[in-house]
Amino acid sequence: MLNFLPHPVTGTLSLLLYIANTLFWFVPIMLLALLKLPPITRWQSWMTYLLDACAVAWISVNNFTTRLFTRIHWQVSGLEKLSRKDWYLVLANHQSWADILVLQNVFNRKIPFIKFFLKKELIYVPFLGLCWWALDFPFMKRYSKAFLQRNPHLHGKDIETTRNACRKFAFKPAAIMNFVEGTRYTPQKHQQQQSPYTNLLKPKAGGAAFVLGAMGEQLHKILDITICYPKGTPSFWDYISGKVRDITVQINIIPITPELLGDYNDSQYRERFQQWINQLWQRKDQQLQELKPGVKR
Repeated sequence: MLNFLPHPVTGTLSLLLYIANTLFWFVPIMLLALLKLPPITRWQSWMTYLLDACAVAWISVNNFTTRLFTRIHWQVSGLEKLSRKDWYLVLANHQSWADILVLQNVFNRKIPFIKFFLKKELIYVPFLGLCWWALDFPFMKRYSKAFLQRNPHLHGKDIETTRNACRKFAFKPAAIMNFVEGTRYTPQKHQQQQSPYTNLLKPKAGGAAFVLGAMGEQLHKILDITICYPKGTPSFWDYISGKVRDITVQINIIPITPELLGDYNDSQYRERFQQWINQLWQRKDQQLQELKPGVKR
């Protein structure tokens, strides 16, 4: 609607609306978070529904801002069989901070409000950190192999943290997001990793396996998401300023079979699950290759 404006103007107006929208919803979210503190299960469940309703409204306004200031041609496949009553583990490739806005745009009101696993340090982000805490986003502190060798008493602590975080999703449908690569794709990172994939970094199986191990059979399905920007990976600013014209999102629903469940500390299960993730990533790499401009379908 207002996509005729110059990109700097569009980006500035979009950013101001995103900030204003966040500040507006910050107040009710914080109030509900305080009301949720009494350890009464049913009461906390009601508050969680209200908090997620605020988050859905927050995202809806952001999506309206996107429609107002941009002219994106969306090609989305696989939405037909999704439900807000299911529990999902969402796996996706990661190229840009814009990926989060893309996922929220595509899945808002289609599945339960998406919760991301976040680094513990992100809780200190002004306003957003407290909102993420209030909305039960799991904050993780991961330990390196070298650190665990020096501090063996912390071995398995990350699994315990994941399990405790996932308990909050037991009484209400949830969609738990995991960027399997662990970081955004860049050509430099791709070269440093010597990744065997053309368009992806190496997948890290631990995060997804921890969620599956913690939630067990409570999860219903895995959503395998492939995000493609046919005309090049945009920055967050590119996205909100209207420079992005085409976005393709392909959704593949994968049933969670007993073979995908297990204890990640078990070497046989860990090897089997890593092989499954590698095969998933091989197919995703082929999808991205086929979606590039000029490639025959």
